[in-house]
Amino acid sequence: MKLPSPRRSARSRPTVRLSRLSWRDLLSEAAAGILQRPMRSVLTSLGTVLGVGTFVVILGLTATASSQIDDRFNALSATEVDVEDIARQTNPFADLGFPDDAEQRVGRLNGVRHAGVYWPVELSEGTEVRSAPVTEAPGSTSALVMAASSGVLQAANPTLAQGVVFNTWHDRTAQQVAVIGPGLAARLGITTLETRPAVFIGDKAFTVVGIVDSVERKPDLLMSVIVPRSTALKIWGVPKDSAKMLISTAPGAAPQVATEAAVALAPAHPEYFKAIPPPDPRALRTEVSGDLDQLFLLLAAICLFIGTIGIANTTLVAVLERTGEIGLRRALGARGRHVTGQFLAESGALGALGGLVGTSLGTLTVVAVAVAREWTPVIHPLTVTTAPVIGLATGLLAGLYPAWRASRIQPVEALRR
Repeated sequence: MKLPSPRRSARSRPTVRLSRLSWRDLLSEAAAGILQRPMRSVLTSLGTVLGVGTFVVILGLTATASSQIDDRFNALSATEVDVEDIARQTNPFADLGFPDDAEQRVGRLNGVRHAGVYWPVELSEGTEVRSAPVTEAPGSTSALVMAASSGVLQAANPTLAQGVVFNTWHDRTAQQVAVIGPGLAARLGITTLETRPAVFIGDKAFTVVGIVDSVERKPDLLMSVIVPRSTALKIWGVPKDSAKMLISTAPGAAPQVATEAAVALAPAHPEYFKAIPPPDPRALRTEVSGDLDQLFLLLAAICLFIGTIGIANTTLVAVLERTGEIGLRRALGARGRHVTGQFLAESGALGALGGLVGTSLGTLTVVAVAVAREWTPVIHPLTVTTAPVIGLATGLLAGLYPAWRASRIQPVEALRR
């Protein structure tokens, strides 16, 4: 009998082909593992849903609120310029810096809509505001008296509850009239202007011509008794503290008006005035958005962390429950990386599913809040596309250790259980 040569024997020896796991089979096994226990899968992905949903809601509401801040800032703050009288700080011998025709001088500047000078009146000690001339009457209170020209009230853009605000005629003729806010009117017992009520500041009577319900600028005016500037100068004299000017401008004109106001008021001494332009709206938006992002993104990170722990815990439990299945797969030829890929695919699918549901719920929440507040919803496309990827990454990260542990299970030990 002729023995075969070693070379011929090697050629005729049957070869063992390594097992392969296609992407189609991998996804099919992952789907079967998820659908095997649907309620557990739903509860497992809930943490990722909350985390990704919170992430979308935070970024969406921040972008929406920022756009509203821009609109309101441009409508109010970006059209407001404050000018302060610093004449006495610059020159101790200087008189009141604002000239009598300050409103007319500033009003000639391009972009100026309304302008007026105001200051708090310094009353003598014990002087009260009363609704009757009788001392210590029931309707008496301590209140701030504000001297202001008619341009201040126009620049503040008030909403009147009753009556009117005083005008340039009251300024020019130094009429003893007053405008008060609703809180002060209630404390003084003034409910209607049909009886032409008056307020008494010390022994001086001022006819109330208007009750202001709200203002868009300078809300502290609502807590004051506002009298004409010329009347205050006539009765109490020039202010001891520095006066200020409020200027309302057209959109985009405030920075230019701020640079020209001092020269327009006092060409010989522009250093007597300090104009304060509105801050940069982009800086305000960045600051507000940054504060919101830092506060709420921390909450989103906590939710994602909880979701990661939940997926990892559930996947690890599934590995322990399916030890026999893993051993049988290994005995039939499945390799360690196939088992790892199977459990990674399951955890990744749970994370991606949670990311998609969280993104949808977060987007709907942003739209609902914006519609309820009559805002325009703003969601960056990058947020919507990134959120599901974050869910997928969370699932893969959570499944790393359970998948690695499953790949280390030996077939013989697994089949013995």
